[in-house]
Amino acid sequence: MPAHALSDQPTAADRGPDDDRPAAGPSAGDDGGEAAFRQDPVVRWVGLWDTYFGVSYVVTAGLLLTSQAAPGRVAGAVAALTLIVPWYAAFGRPLLRSGEKPPRSRWFALGLLVLFAVAAALDLASAFALFAICPMLLMSLPTSLGIAVVLFANLVPPVLVWISSGRLGAEVLGILPLTLLGIALTVLLGLWITRVVEQSRDRGRLIEELERSREREAHLSHQAGIAAERERLAREIHDTVAQGLTSIIALIQAAESELEEQPELARRHLALAARSATANLAETRGFVAALTPAALRGNSLGETLRRQGEALAAETGLTVGYSAEGTEFPLPTAVGVVLLRSAQESLANVRKHAGAQRVSLRTEFTDREVRLTVTDNGCGFDAGQRTEGYGLRGLRARLAEIGGTARVSSRPGFGTVVDVRVPLGGGPDAGARPQDGRDPQDAVDTQDAVETQDALDTAQSSAPYDGEPR
Repeated sequence: MPAHALSDQPTAADRGPDDDRPAAGPSAGDDGGEAAFRQDPVVRWVGLWDTYFGVSYVVTAGLLLTSQAAPGRVAGAVAALTLIVPWYAAFGRPLLRSGEKPPRSRWFALGLLVLFAVAAALDLASAFALFAICPMLLMSLPTSLGIAVVLFANLVPPVLVWISSGRLGAEVLGILPLTLLGIALTVLLGLWITRVVEQSRDRGRLIEELERSREREAHLSHQAGIAAERERLAREIHDTVAQGLTSIIALIQAAESELEEQPELARRHLALAARSATANLAETRGFVAALTPAALRGNSLGETLRRQGEALAAETGLTVGYSAEGTEFPLPTAVGVVLLRSAQESLANVRKHAGAQRVSLRTEFTDREVRLTVTDNGCGFDAGQRTEGYGLRGLRARLAEIGGTARVSSRPGFGTVVDVRVPLGGGPDAGARPQDGRDPQDAVDTQDAVETQDALDTAQSSAPYDGEPR
C-alpha cells in the first residue's frame, strides 16, 4: 500500500486544497536565496523524486518478473508500467518542475490510473507501483482531488480480485485490511497535508505582507530623506545665495543712483558689491562641497561675527557692535555653522525690515551652552500679530536639529531681540536647582525676560515698520 509514499507529501505544495495557482517559484528578478526560499519543495527536490520513482519502478518490475503469473500477463504488466516512465517524463515531470497544477494535470492523472489499472489487472504484483503512483497523483492534483483519486487507486487491486474471483471470498478479505489501512493513512495524511499547506499559505501571506511593509517603509524613508534634503538645501540657499544676492542688488542699486553726483561713493559701493559676490561665491562652493562655511574656516566664531558686522556696517552705514562674555572655545562644526547662519539671518532681517541705526551682536560662552543675541533699535513689530517668514522658520529648524532654540522678542517702536541658545552638554552643575526650589529652566526664562525687556527698553527708533514678517 502507498503509506510510505504518502508520508513524503506533507510539504509537497504551499497551496490550498483546490488551488490550481502556481506555487511561488524563481523569477528573473529574485535573488538566489529568496527564490530558493519561495520555491515549492517538490520543485526543489524534483531530482530526488526522479530517483524515488525509478527505484519504485525497478522494485515493482522485479516483483513482476518473479511472480507466478503467466509469462504473457507478466510481460503485459511490465509493458504497462514501463509506459508510465515516458508518460511521467513527457507530462508529469514538467508539471512538477513548474510547480503548477493546471487543468491538464487531470489528463496526466487519468493516464496514470489507466496504465496502473491495466498492469494490476494483468498481475496483482503491480500494486507495489502505488508507492510511486500515489505521490505523483498528490503532487500533480489539487489536494482534495488528489486524495480522492488516491483512494480510488487503492481500491483498484481488491476490486480486481473481487471481479476475477466472482465472489467476496478469502482472497478479497485477505487484502482488504491492508487496503483499508492504506485508505485510512491516505485520508489522515491528506488532511494533514491540507493543514500544513494552509499554514504554509498563511506564512507566505505574512512574508509577503512583511516584504510589502519593508518596501513601504523604505519608500517612506526615502521620501522623508528627499524632503529633509530639499529643506536643508532650501535653507542653505536662502542663508547664502539669496542673502548674498540681496546685498549685491542693494549695493548696485545704490551705486546707480550715485554715479553722476557721487562717483566716489558709487565706486565704493560697487567694490563692496564685488567683495560680497566673492564671499558669496566662496560660500556657494563650500556649500556645494558640503564643507564648513567659508567664513568659519580658519576663524573663530567671534571673529567671524565681528567681520559679518563690519560688512553690514560698510554696506548700510549702520553702527554694528560685537561683544563677548566668557572665554571662547572651539565649537563643533555643526554648532558653529548654525550660530553663523542664525546671525546672518538676523542681520539680513535688520537690513531688509528693521530700519535701524544700531545693531549689536553678543555671544556668551558657558560650560553648558553658547548663546547668541542680536539686538537692533529698529521699528520693531508685534510678534503676536505677525507670522514667521521662511528665514526664521529655517533658523528654528536648523537649531532644532542640534537641540537649540530661538526666541524673537519685539514691540512696535522698540526694536527687536533675537536670542539663540545651543546646548553643549551637561556641565558639573547641570541639573542643579536654585536654592529657592524653582526649576532651573524657570530661572533661566525669568532672566531671559528681564534681559529682553532691558534690551527693548534701551533700543530707540523712529522709523515706521513697513517690512515683511520675519
